[in-house]
This record gives sequence, structure tokens and C-alpha cells, in this order.
Amino acid sequence: MHCLPDSEIHIGFMQTLDKMEKIKYCFSMIGLLFLFAACQEKVTSPARVDTLPSIFPDYVGVTIPSTIAPLNFRVTDDGVEAVDVVIAGTKGKPVRLNGRLVDIPAKQWHELLESNKGDSIEVKVSVRQGKKWKEYRPFPIYVSPFPIDYGLVYRLLAPGYEVYSKMGIYERELSTFRQTPLFENTQVTAACINCHAFNRTEPTPSSVHVRGGHGATVIDTGDRLEFLDTKADGQLSACVYPYWHPSGEYIAYSVNKTNQAFHLGGKKPIEVFDQASDVVVYHPRSHRILTTPLLSTASFETFPAFSPDGRTLYFCSAEQKEMPVRYKDVKYSLCSIAFHPEDGTFGDRIDTLISARTLDKSISFPKPSFDGKYLMFTLSDYGNFSIWHKEADLWLLDLKTGTYRNLEEVNSDDTESYHNWSSNSHWFVFSSRRGDGLYTRLYISSVDGQGRIGKPFLLPQQDPYTFYDQLIYSYNVPEFVSAPVQWDKREMAKGLMSKERVKVK
Repeated sequence: MHCLPDSEIHIGFMQTLDKMEKIKYCFSMIGLLFLFAACQEKVTSPARVDTLPSIFPDYVGVTIPSTIAPLNFRVTDDGVEAVDVVIAGTKGKPVRLNGRLVDIPAKQWHELLESNKGDSIEVKVSVRQGKKWKEYRPFPIYVSPFPIDYGLVYRLLAPGYEVYSKMGIYERELSTFRQTPLFENTQVTAACINCHAFNRTEPTPSSVHVRGGHGATVIDTGDRLEFLDTKADGQLSACVYPYWHPSGEYIAYSVNKTNQAFHLGGKKPIEVFDQASDVVVYHPRSHRILTTPLLSTASFETFPAFSPDGRTLYFCSAEQKEMPVRYKDVKYSLCSIAFHPEDGTFGDRIDTLISARTLDKSISFPKPSFDGKYLMFTLSDYGNFSIWHKEADLWLLDLKTGTYRNLEEVNSDDTESYHNWSSNSHWFVFSSRRGDGLYTRLYISSVDGQGRIGKPFLLPQQDPYTFYDQLIYSYNVPEFVSAPVQWDKREMAKGLMSKERVKVK
């Protein structure tokens, strides 16, 4: 028998492999062509039905900014064999897509929105079921003429009551699906990271609070990081809920003695309440706490917020009750006091803007719009920890007329709680437990030039159905930012792990 040299055997074997790979490649390409043809299947003789398609998220009739990430969605009808979607406006090039997950190319999407800014686009969905096509009634998506800020900053945390699980502060670029961790508690041992705040959406100055063995309030001035011990002598606690003065020269804080208790039965698992609380103002340059006896009474004062001109300090106040025995009787009013930024002093009286006695309800999270027109707040049956209140809704106060109303355009049958305004006051973001009633998600809504509120839309994701179905973290404290936040994570972790703190006075 004639034997080939090893080298010739190797060459022959490789040539055979090459032929096999070419055959595999050809079959693969043929398969892809068939798949592509199937995906591009034409809609033939559709039966037109006068109903809207079942999609997740519900983007029917929402109002969006022209720079928002694609509103990808999934058709949720049963028995769907094929999906065809056409997105078009009166201007620009239409977008046609196939597949149960409607994954819109970002470039085409943004070009279409920009072409139809101030108008609307139309989405037409057709599905094939049982080999027959059905065309649903097209629905509009309105494109606002008003821009939105660069992104959102929020906390993500897993459910829990006593032990700090993984959590962090994250930034989301709104024109894409990109999420960036700004700081996570994996960088500091046994830490709870919360209460981040920015001044009128600017990335600096900013503050964030860290609780635990390495706790501190961290102030980022843009030039340096400061690590503060904010529990001044005689103060109830370290500083908690923050709000920047528009000048950047002050930060209003609440100081709270907070407790939680668990129900033995019923639908509410937990109550969170204050045993005592006051409002103070911190002056970063002097490291001094400024206060007045009017904000340190026996009543429970909390949730401070400065007016856009910096001359009024809004806050919530409730009559002191025996806690926790009378926790359901604690109902917060919306109040205000004059503030003089020239010297950091306060007015000589408290004004009650909305009385809890009048409503027989409780107000929390007062947030004035930056244009000075409105103040949004959360209204619940009692207390101030509205995230655990299914009945909690958003309300809007007109600061010119003094009238206020339920924001029925955005509220649901479940919890609506924390909220914040965009820099131009034409958008607001809020947290809601609509959907599964368990996890808090973020929704964005528009405010037009006449003060009309648009239908809110769920924060877009690349594959929203899978993303939200599998996400085991809740969104918390959403804040708009006008540019990327540049926290130095390494320096922040290093400063927190050290024992050096600036003691406020």
C-alpha cells in the first residue's frame, strides 16, 4: 500500500474540510435567504378590524420627545405567526419592520421623529393568525416640539427590608438604551446608597447619601469630593432628603427619625413612619447648618424644596401624633416659608398652601417646576412613605391660581409616587407600580405650552417585554440630568472607606 507523507495527508484533509465548509456556507446562506424572505413576508388581503393591537409596552397615543430611544414593543396576541409593522409620518421615510418583537433601527427612528417634530407619526400593526392576515386600527404617537434632557439618574435596588442587598446609582442616556453605573454599594462594605440630588438637572454640584459603617453625605462640587458628617450637635439625625438651592449655595435637608413596622395581615406588608422630623438648610462653603424654630417644632416637618427663584422653601408638615399607635392619623399639609439667600435667613411665618384637614389626605414629595408655574406632589391616605400606598396618586398645584387637581392623565389603579421635572419643565418622570403591583418602574409624561399633560410612556428598552419581565430591581428617585455625570468612583470609594469626615456645625 502506498502511503502519503503526513504533510500531504494534512493538505488533502484540509482541502476536504474547505469543501465541506463551503457546502455548509452555501446551505447556511440559502437558509438565511429563506428566513429573510419569511421575515419579509408581505401582508396579503388583510381583514381590517376596528380595534387596537395588544402590545407591550402600551405606547398607543403617547407623547414623546424627538430624541427618545426607539419605542420597541412586542405584540402580545396569542397564536401570532407573523407580524408586520409600518411606522410613518407626513414627512420623512417610513419604517417597515417584521417580527413579534418590533426592534426599530435607531437611525431611521430618530430621522423620522425629527422630520415630524411638533406633529405625529402613525403605527400600523398587522398580524397573521391561522394563515390569515389581520390589520389593526393604526394608532398615533405624538412628537413634542419640546426637547428633553440628556438622561436620567436613578437608584436600582432589590426588594428587602432589613439587609442591604446590591444597589447602586445609575445613569440612563435617553436617546439610547445605554445604562452606566455611577456608584454601586459593591464598592463599599455594607452600604446603603440613596438620596442623590442635582441642582436643576446640572450634573454638578451634586450630593449623595451613604448609610452604614462607612456612611457619609458626599458632595461633588465639580472640583473636589467632600465627605460630610451631617449630624450637627442637637440635631435629630444626619441629613436625609435633599434639595439644592438654584444658586448652588445652599441645600435644604430634612432630618428624620424613621422607623418601620410590619403588618400581621392585610395587603400592606410594611409601614414606614417618622417618630420626629425637622427641616434645615446646609451652607456648603461654611459647613454650617441653618435653621429656624419655625422648622423645628413638635410637628413633623419633611420633604423640603426650594422655589425656582430660591426665595421660598416648600415643605410638608403634620401634627405630632403618638407613634406608631396613631400612624393612620398622621397627614401632611403643604407649607412654605420665605428664604433670604443673601444671608441665609428665614421668614417669620409659615404659610399653609394645602391643608391636610381640608383634603383628609396626606401630601409628600412637593416638586416645583423650574419655570415656576406648577408644583407637583404625591397624595395618599396618610403618612409620608407613599411607595407602599396603592392609593397614592400624583397631583398638580397651579402656583398662580392656587388651584390643584388629580393628574388623571397619568395616574393608575396602583402606586404613583416619586417624581421630578425636566430642566425646561415640559417633561416629568415618575415612579409607578402599575403592571405587576410589585416592582417600581419609570414613566415619562409631557406638558405642552398650554399645560396639557400627555399620556405617559414606559422608559424604553431594547427588548422591553423580556427586560421588565426578568428585572428584579426597582427604580427609585429618578432625576433628570442635562449632561453625563462624572463621579470619580474610585475616589468616592476611597473617601468613604476612610474615617475622615467634615463635621458640619
